[in-house]
Amino acid sequence: MAKSKPQKTEKKADKPAEKLEKDNTGKKPAAAAAKPGSTPAPEAAQVNIGITRGDRQKIADGLAHFLADSYTLYLKTHNYHWNVTGSMFNSLHAMFMDQYTEQWNALDGIAERIRALGFKAPGSYREFVALASIEETPLQDASDWRTMVADLVAGNEAVCRTARRVLDIADDADDAPSEDLLTQRLQIHEKYAWMLRSLLQ
Repeated sequence: MAKSKPQKTEKKADKPAEKLEKDNTGKKPAAAAAKPGSTPAPEAAQVNIGITRGDRQKIADGLAHFLADSYTLYLKTHNYHWNVTGSMFNSLHAMFMDQYTEQWNALDGIAERIRALGFKAPGSYREFVALASIEETPLQDASDWRTMVADLVAGNEAVCRTARRVLDIADDADDAPSEDLLTQRLQIHEKYAWMLRSLLQ
């Protein structure tokens, strides 16, 4: 009887030691593996929004051109806000500020739509210069307010043309969010072109 007691005590002491050795391996118990949510999630980077990757690529490429045109026009409008002179200074200084402020606020929406489609948005001057259909105008070539206004008319009309091209691509792919975005931008830039054009008539 006195000899059997120590044997039972040793067996009880062995069990915690074995448990510690298993725990130290870093492996989870089998019961933990069966808990809900332990299955690896699908790749989060995969985009499955009901538009094929090829169509998403075409739309994103078009929106990248549209973003480049929009950014170039924003810079040009801001530049003319700073540097306009002459008898129309007060009204044009205020008009240009209203327009470039609205244009700046719109850039995020365009870039974020490209990201939602699963692609990177361009964001460097080099990329914008390569993508834009609007050319920069040296200030010495737009030294009077009439030249500035005419240049901004042309810039807004160029943005409209780019928007229509991309709108057709989005329509073919049934991409309603991109269509809505481009339609809204078309309305704005057509209005700006009309308002600016009226100053020259």
